Amino acid sequence: MSTHRTARSLKPTAVISAALLLALTGAVSYSLAVPTPAHAATITLEAESTTLSGGAVAEQEHSGYTGSGYVGGLTDPNKGNASITTGVRSDRAGGGSVAIRYANGTGSSKTLTLSVGGAASQVTLPATQGWAAWSTVDVPVTLAEGTNNLTLAFTGSDSGNVNIDHFKATTPAAPGDPDPGVPDPSGVGATLPFTAYEAEDGTTNASTIGPDRTFLTEASEASGRKAVKLARTGDHVEITLTEPANAINLRYALPDSSDGRGIDASLSLYTDGTELTDLRLTSRYAWVYGDYPYTNVPGQGKAHRFFDDTRLHLGRTLPAGTVLRLQKDAADDADFYTIDLLEAELASAAGTLPTGYVSARDLGVTPDGPDVTSALNNALTQAKSQGKGLFLPAGTYAISDHVNLTGVKLRGAGVWHTVLRGTGFKGGLLAKGGTSTVEDLMIDGQNTVRDDAAGHAAMEGDFGTGSVIRNVWIEHTKVGLWVTAPTDGLEASDLRIRNTFADGVNLRGNVRNTVVSNSSIRGTGDDALAMWSDPGAVRDSAFRNNTVQLPTLANGAAVYGGSGNSVENNLISDTVTSAAGISVSTRFGEPFTGTTTVSGNVLRRTGSLEPNWNSELGALWVYADRHEITQPVVLNDNLVEDSTYSGLLVSWEKQVTDLRVDGLTIDKAGTHGMEVFAGGKGTFSHTRITGTADSALDIAGGFTIQRGDGNSGW
Repeated sequence: MSTHRTARSLKPTAVISAALLLALTGAVSYSLAVPTPAHAATITLEAESTTLSGGAVAEQEHSGYTGSGYVGGLTDPNKGNASITTGVRSDRAGGGSVAIRYANGTGSSKTLTLSVGGAASQVTLPATQGWAAWSTVDVPVTLAEGTNNLTLAFTGSDSGNVNIDHFKATTPAAPGDPDPGVPDPSGVGATLPFTAYEAEDGTTNASTIGPDRTFLTEASEASGRKAVKLARTGDHVEITLTEPANAINLRYALPDSSDGRGIDASLSLYTDGTELTDLRLTSRYAWVYGDYPYTNVPGQGKAHRFFDDTRLHLGRTLPAGTVLRLQKDAADDADFYTIDLLEAELASAAGTLPTGYVSARDLGVTPDGPDVTSALNNALTQAKSQGKGLFLPAGTYAISDHVNLTGVKLRGAGVWHTVLRGTGFKGGLLAKGGTSTVEDLMIDGQNTVRDDAAGHAAMEGDFGTGSVIRNVWIEHTKVGLWVTAPTDGLEASDLRIRNTFADGVNLRGNVRNTVVSNSSIRGTGDDALAMWSDPGAVRDSAFRNNTVQLPTLANGAAVYGGSGNSVENNLISDTVTSAAGISVSTRFGEPFTGTTTVSGNVLRRTGSLEPNWNSELGALWVYADRHEITQPVVLNDNLVEDSTYSGLLVSWEKQVTDLRVDGLTIDKAGTHGMEVFAGGKGTFSHTRITGTADSALDIAGGFTIQRGDGNSGW
């Protein structure tokens, strides 16, 4: 956030998630290659995405379903004909199970017939409390090695008249297999072009700080809550490359200056014992003080935001096995150098003029010189009039105001080669509608403190319909990407957002069908990823397969109101203060108007203290604050590891009336596994809790828990 606060119709449908494809073969085709699992799997099969016949249909009339709907039509006119068919792949023969999620609002038990691999059994489905109330029955099955046909049918011997939401199939495990009820963290987070090396895992003669999660300590802002501190001449840390690299990015901390403006210092870099170069470091973009939104005045105390990044293209490729040494030599005169991590990669060569583009040089835009804001805006207008995109050759382009995107294409020579360099608080891309493309460049600002009124985002505004942002690196701006209405269908991927003073990404107001994916976001000064429904609802948008680290304030990902939004398959770690790993909240914005889904995420060392309230926030936080949350909140197959406080927190003064938790694993929590201080109700299935410091469940406020199958530890 840019401001810190904190009659019945029996119809079915089923959607098959990507995770489910790991072990599923069925009637829905995907242009996605997914490996077959080599061990036991628990697979969610959305009924609406299977093969439906005999009058079975996909529908959405009744609320409370997962996926994109449920399957109805299993009604008396279709008796003897209606069926749902899919396939389940198993690596080995043996006993498994199929859990059927259904709604039965008839007031009495009904039956359907489940057939798996030719073996049929009649399944009794007890009445639920209406058509929007869902329950689960577990059916033991025997699976053959390979693909097993699964059919749920309304046969002539059944009473039918139920809706089917999804199946959850568990295949047999081999001896030594991991527990199939624990989500597999592989495939979560972004696929990144670099290899990250933690300093504390290297070889050092210096001291290691941490682990410590206490706000205002250096270690609390370090990846994994540990780092190496070089304080004496000769102190060093060595890292051995496991992959070839020609470019590095270093996350580090230096002391601040007495006036809060920062210092510059060198740090010596060696390869295999030979000095390669001096890295040029600065603390001018680090260190803030006082109370939110913070200042550069050291006398106000409460120092934090210690770390920054610097990058270097080496000009040659170092082979795997090369030993990099970071060393404080006599000429490296900062009092200390705290080394958090180093990222190394093979950066591609600078790109050349692509087909369909005109070079900015040919339109009067020259890099590595004076301000080009006006020239760049003119060049974009000229390129658009020619029906072409604008190409920015390698170099650094100084900008001091907005560069306007009005349905244009802007492309650089690569994130290591083309840099748009801001001036003071200014300089960034401003979208003004139309369909634009931005790719292959870096935007590096000069913000040294948060200034919501004066500061520019790296990219902001109305991105029109169907715009694309791809392969953009962002540093030192107020916000990374601030998307406003009426943006529809924006796809933003392969971003690196580092060290912003407010949000990493914020979808604000009536933004629709927008996806932010496969991006690395670290060191933001507010929510790393946020959907903020004000004014108007953010709808049908997703944060998917991102890696989020160390937001220095607020959440890894947050959804504030809206409808049909999801947070999927993200890896989020090391939140610092006033933060959950993922929050679904009415702390800001308008009420929720539709389902919000949080699925397949891995949260490591998340949750933190909110010092303004002295409140301990959970890794997952469902927060009914300004408005009740009456729409479904679906938490499926999330893994919480080593939460600072509770693994799941539901709070506070208002109702959370339709919480659905399935497949949640909480492995180690600093307080309770689940903590509830709210009214309302929720269903919990396959929820497993281990390693809590306090009781596994702490509940108050009149909240009702409906326990489904597969729970343990609470």
